[in-house]
Amino acid sequence: QVQFVESGGGLVQAGGSLRLSCATSGITFNINTMAWYRQAPGKQREWVAAVSSGGITNYPDSVKGRFTISRDNAKNTVYLQMNSLKPEDTAVYYCNVYGVWQSKNWGQGTQVTVSS
Repeated sequence: QVQFVESGGGLVQAGGSLRLSCATSGITFNINTMAWYRQAPGKQREWVAAVSSGGITNYPDSVKGRFTISRDNAKNTVYLQMNSLKPEDTAVYYCNVYGVWQSKNWGQGTQVTVSS
């Protein structure tokens, strides 16, 4: 059974930092491109970072230079370091496989709230 367990969210002031973790099971982690997504109230879920099996990373312009995704294949875990947080980063953050192999099973997510 595919599972994603996100953690590390919280309340932080604008300009602050958080590090999110996502423990995975039920997937062949080391061969998949993994990604972080977020969903703000009333908005669609959007992609915020991806890391390939070989460690190549990609980000949308909205978070480039502020967010860093990484992975630990030995622990089947993906991380998201978020710096210089802005109120518009407030959302529930999720991880999942990126692309066509994305799982229909999403985790509970972790809430990130950035106060101004």
